[in-house]
Amino acid sequence: MRPCARAPAPRVWDDGTVILETERLRLRELTAADLPALRGILQDAETMIAYEGPFDEVEVREWLERMLARYREDGFALWAVEIAATGEFVGQCGLTRQRIDGEEVIEVGYLFDRAHWRRGYATEAAAACRDYAFSRLGVARVYAQVRDTNLASMNVAIRLGMTVRSRFIKHYRGVAMPHLAFAVDRARP
Repeated sequence: MRPCARAPAPRVWDDGTVILETERLRLRELTAADLPALRGILQDAETMIAYEGPFDEVEVREWLERMLARYREDGFALWAVEIAATGEFVGQCGLTRQRIDGEEVIEVGYLFDRAHWRRGYATEAAAACRDYAFSRLGVARVYAQVRDTNLASMNVAIRLGMTVRSRFIKHYRGVAMPHLAFAVDRARP
């Protein structure tokens, strides 16, 4: 198996707008102005298959409100991902608190516009978020919870150096969904 390539060290901004910057991407807090781009992702049936289908307008707005609340409460959540050179919104990636196997953990999550799949953006953004969790938040382990049918997301987790730690059932939208808990531990100095 090929060793996992590390993303370049992200630049960390403290001005409240841009959180991380990688070689090609910029991650910043979502705003109400991002609703049209969020609709493009969250209301796309193919993109949202792991969530049991697209969101309606209320669910899209609730998604954004949850992210804004998490910024206030935790200081992090899913961030907007833009192409640095153009400012084009291509997806979301970031960190959230989740419960896996009865334990509160920090999870890296990623959800990208289908038009931008297979370009390495999810891996690049998620690697920057993983490294942010280790260096800025001081966590010892970062998780990714992936529905067991979502091969593309599994491959991103593997590229991040994650391995499956457990299997669990997540109940969402009235469906029992088998998930895999991928995780990677912070390297020891």
